[in-house]
Amino acid sequence: MPSPSAEDTSVHQEPPVVRPTDQDEVAAAGSELFGGRVGRWARLGDGPLTPVRVVALVMIGMFALGMVQKIPCYEWAWFRGATSQYTHACYSDIPHLFLGRGFADGLVPYFDRLSGDMQYLEYPVLTGVFMQVAAWLTLTPDSDPIQQREQMYWMVNAGMLMICAVVIAVCTVRTQRRRPWDGLMVALAPAFVLTATINWDLLAVALTAAAMLMWSRGRVLAFGILIGLATAAKLYPVLLLGPLLVLCWRAGRWREFGTALLGAGAAWLVVNLPVMIFAPEGWRKFYTFSQERPIDFGSFWLVITQRTGKPIDVETVNTASVVLMVVFCAGIAGLALSAARRPRFAQLAFLVVAAFILTNKVYSPQYVLWLIPLAVLARPRWRDFLIWQACEVMYFLGIWFYLAYTSGGDKHQGLPQEGYQVAIALHLLGTLYLCALVVRDILVPAKDPVRADGSDDPSGGVLDGAPDTFVLAPEARTSGHAARTDGPQVEWGAMPTRNG
Repeated sequence: MPSPSAEDTSVHQEPPVVRPTDQDEVAAAGSELFGGRVGRWARLGDGPLTPVRVVALVMIGMFALGMVQKIPCYEWAWFRGATSQYTHACYSDIPHLFLGRGFADGLVPYFDRLSGDMQYLEYPVLTGVFMQVAAWLTLTPDSDPIQQREQMYWMVNAGMLMICAVVIAVCTVRTQRRRPWDGLMVALAPAFVLTATINWDLLAVALTAAAMLMWSRGRVLAFGILIGLATAAKLYPVLLLGPLLVLCWRAGRWREFGTALLGAGAAWLVVNLPVMIFAPEGWRKFYTFSQERPIDFGSFWLVITQRTGKPIDVETVNTASVVLMVVFCAGIAGLALSAARRPRFAQLAFLVVAAFILTNKVYSPQYVLWLIPLAVLARPRWRDFLIWQACEVMYFLGIWFYLAYTSGGDKHQGLPQEGYQVAIALHLLGTLYLCALVVRDILVPAKDPVRADGSDDPSGGVLDGAPDTFVLAPEARTSGHAARTDGPQVEWGAMPTRNG
């Protein structure tokens, strides 16, 4: 028989998994706590402790630590005046809204009018469904003391949010298959631990993380459906369609973008349409509340009003915020269409969500959860990630100590106004610092940790390696493969095969 040719006997091996301890000095230093760097001949991913399982277990453990941090509030501080929950930095909306939004009384969100200033639930529909399911699972009898029922409601929500947290970590691990250990950055993020159970944001973050995973695998319709569901839980995920539009424009992937857009619109309508039709006033509350809400904690608008002593009209702030956001988005689009090498999807997704956070009239401490998975996908470097996280932890402490100071009467326990302004500045500067690094990585791809091995956009799905069809700068017109930096070529999805 004729001997097989060299081509027939070639074996296409899957590229090796990236070892953070080989590329990241902080990861290498941290590994000394667990025995040091990974050895050259280590068989990564074999055995029961795969990266996905390790990251999921770490996330569960860290989430549990976050619940422990809330114990002073769980036991008494939520129920004995406002100041104690701030001095212990363990505030949560969840137990307070159990009674305040009618769940304790069996009222149906959006359909039943509430007593007090807030006439209807001010959350998007899918978040309202999440809250209602948690109320159904709170099995304490109505005859029990309200404190015990609020405690159980928080505990049920914490269990459901833990599932969301594990989904976020696992999806981050699987989105960039060559860099599974980057998921530890999500699981170990200090701000994630501290803010996970303040509100219900993890639902939208989990759906967004799952959408990013689907896009990375080329499942365009599934991506769109998940983005639509995420937008039905929180408004910010719809922003990801903007960067996707620009990247698909540059790569000529109009069909894929159209499929994602239709899937998102259909999924959002399926969730919202029944409430829009049968409870229109309750459905509108989220949108009218967002529009009418005055300048609130965490925003640079608050610093301006506090420093000048002059209030700013709500409509003026709304208009100015929209204008600033449009300017930022135009800049991001210009960068994406003119960069010598097409940016990665995760980079632009991080930048546009960060722009929304920076320009918004309110920044609740749990909003950091929106950015953590995107930051890990956009720039997986421990040093820069931890610098940003340190700024967010300082803001987390700053807002609670400021509220303790303002609500403590003559005692003035906590942080005065000037100190809180410093905390806001740290949050803004930390976010801008990470944004600047991502922009630098786009302009100088050799600085991008993900592209260091010659990859194009491992989490980019149909965009990975696709040639450009439209660019603003003619000199930037290159194919996805031709534009890669020197390094081993990556064939995504190739399975080990042998012919002969």
